Amino acid sequence: MTSSLAIGTSFVITKKGLNQAGERHGFEGDGFVYMRNPLWWAGIGTLVLGEICNFAAYAFAPAILVTPLGALAVLIGAVLGSYFLNEELGTLGKLGSAICLIGAVVIVLHAPPDEPIETIDKILHYAIQPGFLLYSIAVIIFATVMIYKVAPKYGKKNPLIYLGICSTVGSVSVMAVKAFGIAVKLTFQGNNQFTHPSTYVFMIITTVCILVQMNYFNKALSQFPTNIVNPLYYVTFTTATLCASFLLFSGFNTTDVVNTLSLICGFLVTFTGVYLLNLSRNDPNGTNMLARRAGDATGTDMVSSIQTRISMEARRSMGMGSSHGGDREGLIRAYDEEEAAGFGLTDLAEDSDDDDPRSPMMPSFSNGNANGNGNGSHLKPKTEQHRKSGDR
Repeated sequence: MTSSLAIGTSFVITKKGLNQAGERHGFEGDGFVYMRNPLWWAGIGTLVLGEICNFAAYAFAPAILVTPLGALAVLIGAVLGSYFLNEELGTLGKLGSAICLIGAVVIVLHAPPDEPIETIDKILHYAIQPGFLLYSIAVIIFATVMIYKVAPKYGKKNPLIYLGICSTVGSVSVMAVKAFGIAVKLTFQGNNQFTHPSTYVFMIITTVCILVQMNYFNKALSQFPTNIVNPLYYVTFTTATLCASFLLFSGFNTTDVVNTLSLICGFLVTFTGVYLLNLSRNDPNGTNMLARRAGDATGTDMVSSIQTRISMEARRSMGMGSSHGGDREGLIRAYDEEEAAGFGLTDLAEDSDDDDPRSPMMPSFSNGNANGNGNGSHLKPKTEQHRKSGDR
């Protein structure tokens, strides 16, 4: 809990520092000019405090429990961002925050116990098994390609580029942090693990991975709002970490079917909450979604479709000589789009004539056409023209 509070707060402070660096030094995501900003350092200090608490949590609890609880950091970051970064949370954001809390509670209640480890060499033995070894090699290849080929071209366009690097590298760092944390814990218990070379290997891996994470996470924060970065980072990082943990320990250290299903449900509930938080960035109250659904609720029967299109055609003819824009131009554009899509008035009129030759819709056009100087001649349906030519 302390870790989530500190990390969630650090996201907001770091973002403020990056914004100030952009205003004062012209920082746009490249270079390290943000390191001149004291507010950025305050954010990093808060992040380090949170990671120390995280470090302790990984030493005493399984990664399958600690990592999903990072949703609380997303929640805290979203709430604080709405106050200090003027990022609107809205109804969807509040609902997503509540769902995140429910998912976190489910995970805590059904998390399996940590596997007992007596020496750091046991984790090294797990790490060199084919499954986790292949995963680590795949992460190295993926991160290298993304850093040198993809990120320079597309990093500023899509947040998943930078966050993909952070998440995959971070999943390996979590395993290294857990190993190093266990080594420290065993050392304090009287079983010195700093005599084992594997302790220093995990320490080096942890340092390198954290540096890579911090660099690309700062790049993501500098280019995109926190209410985009935090949810996406949580989902990608949690997914990658759970995969790494599963491969490292060959499972989740539980054989209880109820606990396993409850854990999966907890993950899905939490991911749903994070998705709603991410959705709220463009539509905080869901009004656009409701408007789209209301727009779909139009008449689908033949009569209402003909009436709608006749109205569009009539308004189009009335608006030809008028300079008034507004709704008339919108109706004309909509009519043109439907004509281009193959849903023209002519086809519907032909279908209507086949069903009922005495359709009440057609006389209105003939009356308009016989109106004096023939201004409405272009409204005459093609079907009437064909019928008259046939009579001749």
